[in-house]
Amino acid sequence: MRQTMESTTRQTAILGFGNPVRADDGVGIYVIEQLQHRLGTRDDLSLFDMWTSAFEVLFKIRGHERIILVDAVINTDEPVGTLYKVPAAELEAQIEDDPLVFLHGLKWNQALSYARKMLGADYPEDIEVYLVSIESTRFNVGMSEAAIAAGDRLVDIILGDLNS
Repeated sequence: MRQTMESTTRQTAILGFGNPVRADDGVGIYVIEQLQHRLGTRDDLSLFDMWTSAFEVLFKIRGHERIILVDAVINTDEPVGTLYKVPAAELEAQIEDDPLVFLHGLKWNQALSYARKMLGADYPEDIEVYLVSIESTRFNVGMSEAAIAAGDRLVDIILGDLNS
């Protein structure tokens, strides 16, 4: 019996976070924009420009088997543009169950923790987090050359991963 491409393809969602008017904090958005330009539209892939809407993670990951999150990280003591790949479970395990969490201030790792509880068996287990080290989130439209170069490296990494 012949399998169709649709039945063997995993649904992947890539979510980029950040604020493009806060200097290098926009690197997650930059990565999504570059992926949109290079990949176009694919049935097996959803690209989400999340800005700072972490609570929406709960709704964007439903129906996807694989999730890739991209965001900036500050105060790492590493040079701007240093890339990190972190299993989401490590970040999610640090979340405290706080019933007083203000949903507009929710971070994506907190949203993952809540999504696990809300989605139950539908929660995707294949979640990867890519972080790009940055130095500042000051008000500034545009990113440093180091953050752009890191974003471009990350785009290549993700493309290679998607095509393998």
